[in-house]
Amino acid sequence: MEKTLVDIWPEIGQKFADIEVRGLSADSREIEKGFVFAALPGTIVDGAKFIDKAVANGAVAVVVKSGVKANVGDDIAVIESDEPRRTLALMAAGFYKGQPDCVAAVTGTNGKSSIVAFVRQIWQTMGLRAASLGTVGIDYPGGFEKLEHTTPDPVSMQKSLEKLSKNSVTHLALEASSHGLEQHRLDGIKICVGGFTNFSQDHLDYHKTFESYFAAKMRLFDELLSGGGAAVINADSDKASEVIAHAKARRVRVFTVGKSGKHLKLVSQKALGLGQLLKVKGAEATYNVFLPLVGAFQAENALVAAGLVIASGGSEPIAMKSLENLRGAKGRLELVDRSKNGAAIFVDFAHTPDALKLSIQALRPFADGKLVVVFGCGGDRDKGKRPIMGRVAAELADVVYVTDDNPRGEDASEIRRQTLVGCPDAIEIGDRGKAIKTAIEGLKEGDVLLIAGKGHEEGQIVGDKVIPFSDHKAVFAVTRRGTA
Repeated sequence: MEKTLVDIWPEIGQKFADIEVRGLSADSREIEKGFVFAALPGTIVDGAKFIDKAVANGAVAVVVKSGVKANVGDDIAVIESDEPRRTLALMAAGFYKGQPDCVAAVTGTNGKSSIVAFVRQIWQTMGLRAASLGTVGIDYPGGFEKLEHTTPDPVSMQKSLEKLSKNSVTHLALEASSHGLEQHRLDGIKICVGGFTNFSQDHLDYHKTFESYFAAKMRLFDELLSGGGAAVINADSDKASEVIAHAKARRVRVFTVGKSGKHLKLVSQKALGLGQLLKVKGAEATYNVFLPLVGAFQAENALVAAGLVIASGGSEPIAMKSLENLRGAKGRLELVDRSKNGAAIFVDFAHTPDALKLSIQALRPFADGKLVVVFGCGGDRDKGKRPIMGRVAAELADVVYVTDDNPRGEDASEIRRQTLVGCPDAIEIGDRGKAIKTAIEGLKEGDVLLIAGKGHEEGQIVGDKVIPFSDHKAVFAVTRRGTA
């Protein structure tokens, strides 16, 4: 695939307009002849230090932060930008032209993975070729691909969108993480509808303050959502009124859902087995549906998903009926197995205080005996939430095991120590597999076990290595003697 520089960056001067471009990257090691190199400023490494290497590898153009001097030959185009990350994203969108016709983007602290999976399923029920993209991976008709990040870098993102488009995918639901939004990874995507779930503590290691964390999420509504689009907002969120204000400032349609929602109003909710009965008042009718998912928060997620489908032109009756067939995303309050005496074992991705609280509360009605929780906190991430998560577990669960999550570059024992400040009576077992085994073997009839923090992940990050590990497989090693 070859395009000229003016094709992907119309602002380029005539001198470099006809230069052929064969690819783009912000990694000098990936640069080949005919590539554009984006020398992005970073917190650890400054891309400007690798301009010479990129040129030596064949770069024909270099994107730099305004004011940065790039000492390259006269035949190399230098593109200065106040926002080089955004420039790279827009150039990538110009290089990889194809995108699904309708893209729904979802932001918020918790629930994004479940919502995009639900949106995909509802669209598929309507006979549309739909896909979802996010933490779990890219799920599309006839295939699945894993991703390294919830929101991929803009070049990978645009490449994936074009691939989906060529696979005749017309509708895509994707997660819009705060990192991805702030780093302009979604710029250049034509987003027809945006969703907001909730807001609570997370990622303060990166954003530093709640204000900057929230502002990053609001870029979806302030800048990226198409002018003629719609914002679907969980009206029961503490931040709902502020998000609505951002959407109105963008002059997009506002569509609210939940107990306080105007467009899909949750009239009543009653737990029934491993699911719940919902009565929802819509614009066209009042619906009584059985949602086959545990937890009040899953009802919120399902309504946001239905709202996204309806706000983007889907049938309200079909969307609401589709809720009865939803399947939860992998590792999202998922009933993985039962112990030999029938105790239910759930795996959940909950890694924030609010998410852990909601998951424990969701499972409490099913615990005729004790509710047991195994969890840990990640390294090189928001340290402030560790004792808070410990306190949540101590207050809401009957038995708590504190173990390792992804220690990354930190001392795992120190992470556990900080977590135990909030739950000093918890049982500490650093080895996650051993903690899960011990918890399962201690279950009695009527107990419920929640294993939180890693969800769908199949590796544990220790130092700079990823060690194969799956909560699911750790469970099966006990319940099925490793045969699954």
